[in-house]
Amino acid sequence: MQILLRLSRWIDRTSVWVGRFTFGLMLVMVALGAYNAIARYLGNFNNINLSSNLYIEAQWYLFSSIFLLGASYVLQRGAHVRVDVFYSHLSAKGKAWVDLLGACLLLLPVCVVMFWFSLPYVLNSWKVLEASSDPNGLPRYPLKTAILVGLALLALQGISEIIKQAAILLDAVSDDASDREART
Repeated sequence: MQILLRLSRWIDRTSVWVGRFTFGLMLVMVALGAYNAIARYLGNFNNINLSSNLYIEAQWYLFSSIFLLGASYVLQRGAHVRVDVFYSHLSAKGKAWVDLLGACLLLLPVCVVMFWFSLPYVLNSWKVLEASSDPNGLPRYPLKTAILVGLALLALQGISEIIKQAAILLDAVSDDASDREART
């Protein structure tokens, strides 16, 4: 179990690194959004086009990348949406069972199915080097690749969560210790 917990810690560190990276993307996206808004209004005021489809699409691409790549970080931090009606009243082992079953029966199968159905879509985009049809638009294939990367990262974090919950159920680690360790 200790080898699996080391693997889980490595996956958690990877998710934290990706989360920090997506935070940087978020700052760029906000700056780009502010520029787009200011350029649009200043351009209308001066009758000069200061913006471009490139900047608008870049903002969209950054938002999509943040959503796709940040999902594993959100899961690792336990910040995902959870219906907490019964969960909050469960014991540590009860919560571990819910999280374990949720990851095994829902999270991983959904990631696998979505990956499977997205793969041809992404490969075709690379095959034709798909680009935006808008003037000065960006290529679409790198963004579509983020679908697969995001799903793979989310599935990896799901595996990490399964390992941590199994360790709690097997009394290999206390719930508080695994929470503290996972969140750092």
